[in-house]
Amino acid sequence: MRIEHLMLRNWRNFRTADVDLPPRAFLIGPNASGKTNLLDALRFLRDVAHDGLQAAVAARRGVHMLRNFAAAPDADIEIAIAVTDDSETWTYRLVLNHDSAMRGCVVQEMLAGLGETISQEGGLATSGPTYQTLLEGLNVHDQFGPCAQFFKTISSPLLVHDHLPGSGFLPRMWQTAERTRIARLKKIERVLQIALPQLSKLDIVADEAGNPHLNVAYSDWRRHTVHDERDLSDGTLRIVALLWGMFDGEGPLLLEEPESALHHDVVAQLAQILGQMNRQKRIQRQILISTHSEDLLRDGGIAAEEVLRLVPVKGGSIVASADDYDRQLMREGMSVAEVMLPKSAPPRMAQLAVEL
Repeated sequence: MRIEHLMLRNWRNFRTADVDLPPRAFLIGPNASGKTNLLDALRFLRDVAHDGLQAAVAARRGVHMLRNFAAAPDADIEIAIAVTDDSETWTYRLVLNHDSAMRGCVVQEMLAGLGETISQEGGLATSGPTYQTLLEGLNVHDQFGPCAQFFKTISSPLLVHDHLPGSGFLPRMWQTAERTRIARLKKIERVLQIALPQLSKLDIVADEAGNPHLNVAYSDWRRHTVHDERDLSDGTLRIVALLWGMFDGEGPLLLEEPESALHHDVVAQLAQILGQMNRQKRIQRQILISTHSEDLLRDGGIAAEEVLRLVPVKGGSIVASADDYDRQLMREGMSVAEVMLPKSAPPRMAQLAVEL
């Protein structure tokens, strides 16, 4: 299954957004244009399905923090999504607001597929505010359970130093079945040995308290010297987390600026690396990547249809696709980095040095 379409209304940067999502998409745009917020709409649905509406809203500091800044203070917020498995399409729509106590509540909700529809409405016009979504009551055995379970598979791996036991990607690595974990680590090790020629071994072990740690050996260090994640650079940790995240699950994978702290030669091959790893999976994952990287977008395998450009306008941002001229230039051999990335620069960048 994959996300085929996303519609947002009054969600953070977006008064409205109506976007077709391909199996792989690259989100580009200036800082604060809404790349993170667009991806967070998908994480929000995941959190609603997994932890419930109240927890998802609280994690984002309330409904008022989700509402577009140009919208009325009491305006409804809407997320609608279409999910397909190539034989059937499910659609889900959630309209939310807050009550007088600022608690998140459902205004309208609808889930449709397999020729059936379930829905609910809340608010003063009905029996009162509704604080729980339909997603929260579904399980895998219900008719719409597979759709709710799909939302739970949306993942966004942590790509920074993580020193807190029990959090981040290391516990997920450790909890994976041993045979699967060893096979995945071997594949990651081979990639790392190309990106980091001095690396000789990658493993994961648990300490006496049961907390998992990376175990990394380098060929140019003393024979029995090993390192754990606390000794590794952000770049090394990022690439380990990124590659593990590719293996860890089958739902949509959301990657925010994966190029950060990585060598530009590694970034230049990142799209190919992720594509090759994805093809090795039983079920290929949908991958949505936000990026500013010219090195990443110079990859000639990225099609014009895979790029979504976020454009700040009055009242928020809009999502633009490649136009006919962009497509023509790319058919003639130019890359996304040459054709579309320059359009994502802030319009007054040339004045920056002068203003300073």
